[in-house]
Amino acid sequence: MNLIVAVDQNWGIGYQNRLLVSIPEDMKFFRRETNGKIVVMGRKTLESFPNGLPLKNRTNLVLTKNTGYQAKGAVVLHSVEAVLEELKKYPSEDVYVIGGDSIYQQFLPCCDVAHVTKIAHSYEADAYFPNIDRMPEWKLTGESAEQTYFDLEYTFCRYERQGA
Repeated sequence: MNLIVAVDQNWGIGYQNRLLVSIPEDMKFFRRETNGKIVVMGRKTLESFPNGLPLKNRTNLVLTKNTGYQAKGAVVLHSVEAVLEELKKYPSEDVYVIGGDSIYQQFLPCCDVAHVTKIAHSYEADAYFPNIDRMPEWKLTGESAEQTYFDLEYTFCRYERQGA
């Protein structure tokens, strides 16, 4: 299972249910990686998308504790166990966890690959991704050359769980 995330220097990922910054190349990378795949997200992540609609050309799985919640075009599930059961239908390499922070924390132990866009800037954030640079089970296995978007520097990093 994969996860995909963009983080700032403090591993911040969002503020007030919005991304910290929108970098066109990062958005293209996200689309390219997840197109035709299965994406796992929380309710707030789904609701942050344009018109609160699921992502096109993907199987959208939404985890929420709200048992009355419905999302047209998405599979709504109410526990991590239910999501993992649903995911048995798909090849693990086709699954991408896409947020938010509590979803990342709950599914990080299930993931083998982490695609992390590291942004060389600190933003005001209220949602964070765990700092996997400090976790011995995660190893940086690939890193792009430094990219720039206006004066913002960032790199695409690939981490792999060791012993997975």
